[in-house]
Amino acid sequence: MQNNKTIRVGGVPEHFNLPWHLAKDSTLFKQKGLKISWTDFKGGTGEMTQALRNNLVDIAIVLTEGIVADIVKGNQAKLIGVYVKSPLQWGIHVANHSAIYTPEDIKGKTAAISRYGSGSHLMSYVNADNKEWPIHNLKFEVIRNLDGGRKALKEGTADYFMWEKYTTKPFVDNGEFRRVDVCPTPWPSFMIAVRTEFLEKNEELIEHLIETIYQSNYAFINNPDSCMQISELYNLKFEDVKKWYSETEWAIDEPIDLNMLNMVQERLVSLDIIPNKIDSKSFVWNRCLSEPI
Repeated sequence: MQNNKTIRVGGVPEHFNLPWHLAKDSTLFKQKGLKISWTDFKGGTGEMTQALRNNLVDIAIVLTEGIVADIVKGNQAKLIGVYVKSPLQWGIHVANHSAIYTPEDIKGKTAAISRYGSGSHLMSYVNADNKEWPIHNLKFEVIRNLDGGRKALKEGTADYFMWEKYTTKPFVDNGEFRRVDVCPTPWPSFMIAVRTEFLEKNEELIEHLIETIYQSNYAFINNPDSCMQISELYNLKFEDVKKWYSETEWAIDEPIDLNMLNMVQERLVSLDIIPNKIDSKSFVWNRCLSEPI
């Protein structure tokens, strides 16, 4: 298959996305006639949902709760696959000099978030709800990215910061952060989303892309050197990577579970993050439904 179109893909610059880079740097995408350009989004899912809306990317690897919330709010995108099936482990961090020492101490404090609609924003609600705290009293400081979160905690403009716990582990190890708790997502962590307009015009390309990334995931899972690659490329301790790797489950060829998406929407409605549910089938590509239309 010949393809003159470059597919613009975006994701966070974190270890979860190494299978994409391995596929891009090898011949896997080329074998399917696919041209891929990659953009790192340090601002996370909130930045990527905006990029999808603004036609800056065609595809994004995004947190489940963030993309579902934004689609309900009008983002013209569809889910075309599960990427990581396991929950994301959100570390709750404070500055090392902070007077906060227990999970209960963050009640009523200001959370650093990359932006509104991001995972760090939405999971602050989930964490408060888990603790049965009033969610309407949550306070936020927008910090754009991980570096902004580090600065906010150091300078005291925010009290705590939620981010994937292995990405932030080096800052816990060097004494910059203390991790006071962990809040896992109650659903699969990462989904693959595409602009609806792009999908409608390029279904064959999308089918080949999904096949390829699942092939790359399979190779990554079965490569005994994967942990060492992650450790070296992302400057993480090998022992930490092995633990993260053991907790992480990449999708290989998974249908999208509508019951899971309904559950995500119900939780977001209960937290007043979205005003109402919509039909989950309406934003899932029919070729990857658990129960095809």
